[in-house]
Amino acid sequence: MENLNLMTEMDTPLSTPCNIQICEVTCDSFRIMWDMTPEDTARATHFFIDLSRKESRNPNRFKHRDVPTKLVAKAVQLPMAVRGHWFLSPQTEYCVAVQTAVRQPDGDYLVSEWSQVVEFSTGDYAMEHLQQLLDKAKGSAGRLLKLSVFYRNQHPDYFDFVRSECGGLMCPALKDCSGSHGSPINGKLHGVFFSCNTEFDTAYHYVVLVLAPIGSEGDTFCRTRLPMLDLASNPFLTYTDPQGPGEEPLYYHASDVILELLFTEPVHLDQGAVEQISGHHQLMSLTTANAKKDPSCKVCNISVGR
Repeated sequence: MENLNLMTEMDTPLSTPCNIQICEVTCDSFRIMWDMTPEDTARATHFFIDLSRKESRNPNRFKHRDVPTKLVAKAVQLPMAVRGHWFLSPQTEYCVAVQTAVRQPDGDYLVSEWSQVVEFSTGDYAMEHLQQLLDKAKGSAGRLLKLSVFYRNQHPDYFDFVRSECGGLMCPALKDCSGSHGSPINGKLHGVFFSCNTEFDTAYHYVVLVLAPIGSEGDTFCRTRLPMLDLASNPFLTYTDPQGPGEEPLYYHASDVILELLFTEPVHLDQGAVEQISGHHQLMSLTTANAKKDPSCKVCNISVGR
């Protein structure tokens, strides 16, 4: 009779997990918790977690590796940390559901019903990840070449609109989602894009520098989110004050990367000239709009979530 009661208890159905909560989300990890009955908490030996990417209307043409589903983990005190079991991508929407389970003596599992599906988004790259990207970019920068002009390549209609409708001011626009998928400036920082180099026959990798006047809103935003560079000494773009009366400041830019600048303040057309520039290659603004970088590239990607 005692054995019969034991088997009956082991076969009692588990309640469905409810009130799923996601917390402490980073670019490559999260914690998950849910409500369980005291009886199920005492009985559960394992948790099953089903994680998948939310379908995107505009998928990356460079396909990321598929996210496996159904992590089987030993039951731990909630919230449970999930990190490194999947290739979690930053700034990505995921769907997650959970089951609780009791492992039987024969190795099979008594499982609950799946919980409701909960959606969440992973976060931006942390400063440590951006420092890794910076170190990789430094290795690709190449030698410094003298720079004579910053340019913003647009159709004539754009400049006509700026003159007639904006008082001659090129106003900051929201940064799109091109480049590094976990960049903290994507969709959050406003700026005006300029390019530097017109000769990049062998360059393949893009580097975006943010220029923000000290004390500006852009400066405040970037100080806690992006590594800061020394204007006088860095491998991408340097500035030297004029050495004497009537002399121009000196600028040098990296030769082996395609360098773009995001200036966080309005720029008046009177600060430059609308004219043709020379060079084999000239970047059109928005040519890289929302373009994702190839996740298989070992030069400009870092590994997170493993």
